[in-house]
Amino acid sequence: MRACVPLIVAMLCSLAWAGKMESCASRCNEKFNRDAACQCDRRCPRHGDCCEDYDQLCTVEEDPNEPEPFLELEEETEAPASHLYSAPSSCRDRCQEAFDRHQPCHCDARCPEFGNCCKDFESLCGHEGFSYSSDAITKEELQSVSEKIYRADTNKAQKEDVVINSQNRISPSETRDQVDCCPEPLFTYVNEKLFSKPTYAAFINLLNNYQRATGRGEHFSAQQLAEQDAFLREVMKTAVMKELYAFLHHQNRYSSEQEFVSDLKNMWFGLYSRGNGEEDSSGFEHVFSGEVKKGKVTGFHNWIRFYMQEKEGLVDYYSHIYDGPWDSYPDVLAMQFNWDGYYKEVGSAFIGSSPEFEFALYSLCFIARPGKVCQLSLGGYPLAIQTYTWDKSTYGHGKKYIATAYVVSSTQ
Repeated sequence: MRACVPLIVAMLCSLAWAGKMESCASRCNEKFNRDAACQCDRRCPRHGDCCEDYDQLCTVEEDPNEPEPFLELEEETEAPASHLYSAPSSCRDRCQEAFDRHQPCHCDARCPEFGNCCKDFESLCGHEGFSYSSDAITKEELQSVSEKIYRADTNKAQKEDVVINSQNRISPSETRDQVDCCPEPLFTYVNEKLFSKPTYAAFINLLNNYQRATGRGEHFSAQQLAEQDAFLREVMKTAVMKELYAFLHHQNRYSSEQEFVSDLKNMWFGLYSRGNGEEDSSGFEHVFSGEVKKGKVTGFHNWIRFYMQEKEGLVDYYSHIYDGPWDSYPDVLAMQFNWDGYYKEVGSAFIGSSPEFEFALYSLCFIARPGKVCQLSLGGYPLAIQTYTWDKSTYGHGKKYIATAYVVSSTQ
């Protein structure tokens, strides 16, 4: 009998541990635990594996006016939400110090201008004569300017220009299954006369300037560099980008259009390394052209690129988990697809928008809410965009490159 006591104790401890792993008590927002009977991470509602008490213990009452999240893309693992900086990340005893490019965040007078202040800059340094809050862009201002940009997109596709066949919608818990639920292509018809418009033509010229595999360095010819400048010139002629620049100029983010365009070129086209130390990636390549890393598709959030690759037989549309509420273009679709042998679990994209529209909204959110969710409004419907900064290298006065940008939520 005495020999059985340790065994009984071990069994009781095991049962207690198992019971703990069937509850979200002290587990809210933990990482996925493959040994647990159920999950308490933020993705468990999407995958249908939450513990029974998840809603009770891990969710809070939401603002009914906030857009409802419908996806969190796998790029989160490519560009962790470090919220810009890692330790040391404080302005304690550093207010108004000289800029030091070796520091992960800054406390000098110009850091609000460059968006690289430490998190506690405002609270610790605001009384020193400069305050980030004076230049902060409010949610209401973002929603107002995004509506203006939405109305200014006269180059967008009309209803008759783009016909899509979204076919089968699957549940979020099925996105990992890699099952082709749609026998037909996503795009039934696209009026390719759109592509002769200056911004479309300049955009399309850029798409094949990249090697999609990370770890292989990008090397641009003089012609390819000229194509980057041509794209920026063309988009800056549009009402969409003029609206964006006017807003940011009014917000004291840029003193001239030349400064604005120079910054756009750096943040979008500046090269950095996602693997093997090679300068193998940029924000533009990742977001608009798409990349492949560790056997999966990352980025690739553009409908024109999708259509052209599908037309060539390189993209196979599998399904979608979300179709936006807009009854005209631009719309939003969150889909699953195979890109020449590599799978995209969830990829959101605007449909029918002009290149300058997407470029403007992603740039707006990266400048106003770098590394955070950016709440916008399009045609009266809420929409949120997530951006991430590339934190391993910088340009200029400690500015960050774009790691990724994509739509994460809307109204259901």
